[in-house]
Amino acid sequence: MSINEEMFYGLLLSLASFLLSMVLTPVYTHFAYKYHFWKKQKQTTVDGKALPIMASLHKHKFKRAFPTMAGLIGIIAVTVVTWVFNLDRGQTWLPLVGFLGGSFVGVIDDSINIFGSGRGAAGLRGPVKFLLITAVGIVLGWFFAVKLGWTSILVPFVGNIEIGVVAMIAIFAFAVVATSNAVNITDGLDGLSGGLSMLAYGAFGVIALFQGNVLLFGFCMTVVGWLLSYIWFNVPPARFMMGDTGSFALGAGLGVVAMMTNSFLLLPVIGLMFVIETGSSLIQLAAKRFLHRKIFISAPLHHHLEAKGWGEAKIVMRFWIMAGVCALLGVFLAAVGGAI
Repeated sequence: MSINEEMFYGLLLSLASFLLSMVLTPVYTHFAYKYHFWKKQKQTTVDGKALPIMASLHKHKFKRAFPTMAGLIGIIAVTVVTWVFNLDRGQTWLPLVGFLGGSFVGVIDDSINIFGSGRGAAGLRGPVKFLLITAVGIVLGWFFAVKLGWTSILVPFVGNIEIGVVAMIAIFAFAVVATSNAVNITDGLDGLSGGLSMLAYGAFGVIALFQGNVLLFGFCMTVVGWLLSYIWFNVPPARFMMGDTGSFALGAGLGVVAMMTNSFLLLPVIGLMFVIETGSSLIQLAAKRFLHRKIFISAPLHHHLEAKGWGEAKIVMRFWIMAGVCALLGVFLAAVGGAI
């Protein structure tokens, strides 16, 4: 296919995913309201401390019925479109399974949050989620290194460096775990993680396209199609939230796509906003543990800016703009650094 035909193919997949998601949204909404998929507000931090600032900032959302687990729409749309039109062992099987593996962890967590009661109703404990998503990363990393034969990693401006099977599995698992948790941490404001993820998938899609990985490009565009539909309903005030079902799926899939485009070292550039958000949470935890004080009013960074008086839409839009710049920079570095 010519470059125009390849782009058209990806755009058709994106359109199919968008339209299917738009059709599925009323179905999800019906069941979400009928069976009360209400999101329970988080009451404590990972170290067990109360969250009075966050509770105050978001109390308006939880005064109304606010469904979660809307990531199910994307799981169905991306899976159906990929399975019917774009399934390939070499290019799209792995990112699709990563996407589904992340969603599996998220579904368990969201189900406990929605239907659970008592102290455990907040969802899966952090270590359990970490172990589950790590297991997903290791299994996929083994397939990537052993079955697909990837045992080298590209260092921009240097070239491919052979690292062996074990190191590749470890790096692959790290990419999946890091991006899964990063997208999950960022999912705190209406439209924020959806927009950031859409720009990141778009950037890796462009890289895949110019590498000649047309089907992988198509997968990225399929995810973008769902996210366009999601953001339509999720801009402030959001009708629902994707929950861990969507955020873990997006993060795991993004990590896999970064590895399959041989662009692991560009992931922190293209996903810089995810890095900043996760980094602010880690800094806050470390400061409270070792310095017995807080660096931020509330973490991650988007909650700190909320507490400083920034409006929700202002934060989201500016984060989107910065993510767009990072996406462009990442594609540029891929072009000049040897990934394309």
